[in-house]
Amino acid sequence: MVNLQERPAAVTKITNMQEKFVYDICSMYDAEYHFLEAQQMMSQCVANQELKSLLQKHIQETEQQIRNLEQVFSNMGQQPKRMHCEVAVGLVSDGQRLILLTSDHPRMLDLAVAETQAKVENFEVICYRCLITGAEGMKQNEVVKLLQQNLQQEQQTVEKIEQCLPKLRQEAMSNTAKAR
Repeated sequence: MVNLQERPAAVTKITNMQEKFVYDICSMYDAEYHFLEAQQMMSQCVANQELKSLLQKHIQETEQQIRNLEQVFSNMGQQPKRMHCEVAVGLVSDGQRLILLTSDHPRMLDLAVAETQAKVENFEVICYRCLITGAEGMKQNEVVKLLQQNLQQEQQTVEKIEQCLPKLRQEAMSNTAKAR
């Protein structure tokens, strides 16, 4: 359990909306790096070509999203900085465990990767919506545009993954039935 009274020495208390926004951007910046590494690993594990292609495309989008966040930092007069994102670490760790547990069954593994990626993308959608709301409140129009680009890519990726899930689930189920 985290003791909220104990703060890491490098972190100062947040006292205004801009400081909170910068904290959230730093956390999202860290999350995108964790997710990029995970996507690179997952794209090598999957057998389903549609899912593999989707992951490879989203790797390129994630790299652009990181550049967009770096531009957000610049627009805010800040240096890019990663603030440890526990949620990202947890999602990646959970996905890695599931991949290990399904690694002997390629169809099940494909489903596990797709479901893990769907969780990640939905988390990112919520984060970007909150960041956009914060940037709008601070009248940071250029920042809003950059964040909206990231949000749009995340939403499109969620839609594509969710379209793949029924087929992947059916393949995993039929493969499991054959193994019995």
